[in-house]
Formats: sequence, C-alpha cells, structure tokens
Amino acid sequence: MASHYKLTEYIDVARLQTLQDNFSKSMMVALVIVDENGVPVTHPSGFCARCIHFRNNPELAKICYDNDDAGGRAAMKAQKPVVYRCDCGFIECAVPIMINGHYLGAFISGQVHVEKDNEQAIEYILEQNHLRDELQLNVSQDSTIQTMPYERFSAISYALFNLVSYLVEQAYTNTIQRELHQKELELTDELRKRMEIERSLHEAEFKALSYQVNPHFLFNVLNTIGRLAYLEDAQRTETMVHEFSDMMRYLLRKNSRGLITLGHEVKYVQNYMSIQKVRMGDRFDYTCDIAPKYLEIICPFLIMQPLVENFFNYVVEPRETKSQLDIYAKDDGENVIITLSDNGNGISPDDIEHILSGNQNRQKGGIGINNIINRLQLLFGEQSKLEIASPFKPMGGTTITLTFPIQYKQ
Repeated sequence: MASHYKLTEYIDVARLQTLQDNFSKSMMVALVIVDENGVPVTHPSGFCARCIHFRNNPELAKICYDNDDAGGRAAMKAQKPVVYRCDCGFIECAVPIMINGHYLGAFISGQVHVEKDNEQAIEYILEQNHLRDELQLNVSQDSTIQTMPYERFSAISYALFNLVSYLVEQAYTNTIQRELHQKELELTDELRKRMEIERSLHEAEFKALSYQVNPHFLFNVLNTIGRLAYLEDAQRTETMVHEFSDMMRYLLRKNSRGLITLGHEVKYVQNYMSIQKVRMGDRFDYTCDIAPKYLEIICPFLIMQPLVENFFNYVVEPRETKSQLDIYAKDDGENVIITLSDNGNGISPDDIEHILSGNQNRQKGGIGINNIINRLQLLFGEQSKLEIASPFKPMGGTTITLTFPIQYKQ
C-alpha cells in the first residue's frame, strides 16, 4: 500500500540510526529500519555474520527484503508488534511505524532463537521458499546465534513499539507545528499584501480627488478657455467647459468599491484628450478604438487615465516631434485586453522592471503604474495583469497592455 507519507520526511535518518544502534546494543538483538516497501533506510545494527553475508548476495538479499516487507505489513495490519519466523529460521518481530493510520515502514528486530516449543509454534511470515532449507542449514551451523526466552523477546518488541510510537507522535507533532507556523507566516504575508493593496486603493482615491487633475493642468485649461473666449465666439469654449465639467463629475461619481464601467473611463479619457488637443494643437494625434460591446465591462476607477497622462508627461511634453497614441481593445473570450501604444523613445528594460516592481510607482502626474496593478489584483486577482513592452529606441514607442475579466465577480 503506497502512501504519500514518507518516513524520512518526518524523522531524521541519522536520529533513527542512533536510536537503532543504541537499542540493538542494550537489548542484544539485531535491528534494521525499512520503508513502506521493505527497503532498508538505516544500516543494520547487531546483525550476525551469516545475515550480513546473505544480504550481500543479491538473490538472497531479495528474500530477506521480502521477509522484512511482509513482516512490516503484517504489523501494520495488526497495528502492534508481530513475531514471526523468516526463511532463515530466525525468530524476528516487526514493529510498525505509522502516522494517522498511514504505514511509513517498520523496525525489524530479532535474528534470535527462543525455546524450542515456542519457536515451533511461530509461523513463517512467507510461504515456502525453494531456498529455505538451504538457508536454514547454513544458519544452523552458526553457533553465534543468540537464544533468549520468548517472553523477553516479546517484551523487547513492545518496548520498541512504545518507543517508536512516542518518537513518531513527537515527530508528527513537530511537523504539524512547522506547517502551522508556515501557514501563519503565509497568512500574515497575505494580510500584509492585502493591506498594502487597500492602502494603495485609498491612496489612489485621495490623489484622484486632490490632485489627479493637478494645478498646472488646471491652470493651462483655464488659460486656454480664457483665450478662446477672447479670440472667438463661445461655441468652442462651451464645448471645452462641458468636457472639463464631465471630467470633474467623473472624478466624483465612482462608487465606494472603486468600480466604474469601461465606457465611463473611455469617456473621461476622450474628454481629457480633447482638452489637451486644444492646448497642444498638432503636437500629437490619437485614436481610441473601443468597441461598444466592451463599454459595460466593470473596471477599476481611473485605470486608463494615468497611462494617458504619462503619454503627455514622457512623450509629448519633452519633444517637438509629433506624438501618436493609439488605444484599442480586444478580448480572448474571458478577458478584455486594452492596449495603449505610443511612438515615444521607449523605456529601458531596467526601468520597466523597476516600474512593475513598484520601485518607481510615484511618477510625475499620475497615481503610478504599480498602483494600477495593485487595484487590478485587489478586484480581479491573478487573472488580471499589466504588461509593458518597449524596444527602447528612438520612435520605437512603448506598449502597455491591461488585461482583466469581462465578467466581474465580486
């Protein structure tokens, strides 16, 4: 009966060897420990020269291992020591090693003779072997084989049984305590991560309300409105004011869980881009291709806008070359995949690694890419992700991909 419990996983073999050696010397019996398949896991202690000779012969060793295996399994079934005769004619006993009813192996003790009447009553552990008579003839010629009273041998087997039971129980308890401690550490780490994510969410909310539209941007917007009102009629000014008002309403409309529809997020981004277009004119162009079927998908509040804002901070503002941002969406049946791709000079692999790890999550003009990752994982778990790809060369651009489930499950 194979078991996923392994003897060596619970008890150190060196400790078993020491116990076995000391017990063998004090009780004057041979002793070896076998695993659940009858294979020795310790070096024999107190073995007679004849048995050592047999076990060095591959054919005879297999007979010995089969006897050990059968004795251990009989002891497991009885859940107590079992005394038997091996094919060599020795009186031996098997003491089961079990945890939670699972058989891990056995102590095999003996290589002795007892009183003749008692010995004749003890059955062989295996059926007749074709080499049994030859083996017993060899053993009978060995005058070093010890004889002891059956009652003493039985007492030794139960003493070993009680000792092994205590040792295994102690080892199992220690293992459980280690596992519980490890689970406690994992739980503590999980709680810490969740607290960090929730803190990031609150930080995002605060920044969104306090300075997501920062004073510099607000000042430029107001100046632009003023210039438009002076230079032309109020039509474009009215449009711009409406767009700006929609942005402000969006920042205040999200629910307490930080959720919004993708349609509202896209509308906010389009308003933002329209205002920036008035400010910067032909310095940039953009496309936003989000199919209507995606607009009702639930997403985190302000999941795209910080990435768009980074486009202006790190692509448009630093250079005179015309910039381009393309936003589009697709799906794989389970997840919506939103891609933002620009034609900037890109990001180095080291910077990408730092950004995704959170070492550079306080970027100018945005709530931070790492913050977006944290909020995605808080709401959607490991199914969500944010990826950054860039060849890091002039005009090579950067592509940021957001992935999260089409169906939101709270």
